[in-house]
Amino acid sequence: MPRPERAFRTPAIILKRRDFGEADRLLTILTPQHGKRDVIAKGARKPTSHKTGHVELFTRSDLLLHKGRDLDIVVQAEMTEPYLALREDLGRGAYASYAAELLDRFTASGDDLPGLFMLLDETLARLCVDPDPRLAVRYYELHLLDLVGFRPELIECVISREPVQPQDQFFSFALGGVVSPAYAHAHRGAAVVPISMLALKLLRHMQRSPYSQVRSLTIAPALHDEAERILLGYITFTLERQLQSVEFIRRIRR
Repeated sequence: MPRPERAFRTPAIILKRRDFGEADRLLTILTPQHGKRDVIAKGARKPTSHKTGHVELFTRSDLLLHKGRDLDIVVQAEMTEPYLALREDLGRGAYASYAAELLDRFTASGDDLPGLFMLLDETLARLCVDPDPRLAVRYYELHLLDLVGFRPELIECVISREPVQPQDQFFSFALGGVVSPAYAHAHRGAAVVPISMLALKLLRHMQRSPYSQVRSLTIAPALHDEAERILLGYITFTLERQLQSVEFIRRIRR
């Protein structure tokens, strides 16, 4: 019986980075085939280390990992995509922090969800160049929710299961989708909030369309605010916590 390989090479996006011991770094990484995992980059805090600069936050690197008893060890690291704009622009960097924190909260160590690595990788690239990074973030939220099993229902009423009519509706954070006006008042206790038909159409379009068909949209600030309010409310209710990066984004806007 062949012995399992002790080392493997993988692309990885750095989600979190913490000091560990006197000179090491503890990294949370996302990989395309090995899921999310915590790894140790030994000596990465030393100025002379070859790993220094190759394990920066929100970058994609090629890592050689050695399987350890508790944590994998980074043997080699080579940055392959720095996403420089995320460090040069405070606002874009804040959105990248939000994207990484959101993924981290919705996944556990060892989770290997197909499509998650590509979604985050593409989102970081979009946040570097897109003129409207808020649109890229809303698209990311919807498709992340889909991949982790919390896809919001936007086509039919979650109570009656009847198709939504072309009029203003309500959204239930607890039930995870649209509630028709006829049923909304009886379910106020289920965290039900109003949603305009225009915002609902926008979310539907982002949910079902490739980003190439979404990026050309010009969204009014008020509509952006409404879509953000709905999705952040649903995410916060589902996670049962407020994300730290959300408040940072709000401070930057102010």
